[in-house]
Amino acid sequence: MTKKVTAIKVRQNLGELLEEVYYRNDHFIVMRRQKAMAVIIPVDDYERLMKQREEAFSVIDEIRAGTRVKDPKVIEADVARVIAKVRAEKKAHHAKSRH
Repeated sequence: MTKKVTAIKVRQNLGELLEEVYYRNDHFIVMRRQKAMAVIIPVDDYERLMKQREEAFSVIDEIRAGTRVKDPKVIEADVARVIAKVRAEKKAHHAKSRH
């Protein structure tokens, strides 16, 4: 579950929030003056996101290296497909982790 918390609440209740993140897989958006400043997420989620990011950039690099097409719209379409795939995987993982 994703919750919004103020920076003050984070300072006052860090241990409790960390337990909710670790044991309940909660996510916290840290707010300051109604502006999102940071997110606290479980380490497994962070590592998965970093892996997905690395894979996406790897695909983008392959697209750039392998394409002779100079039209940026073609490259943009390939990138959009990669992004859609990563988002779908993230959504599926998130739905799976809720059950």
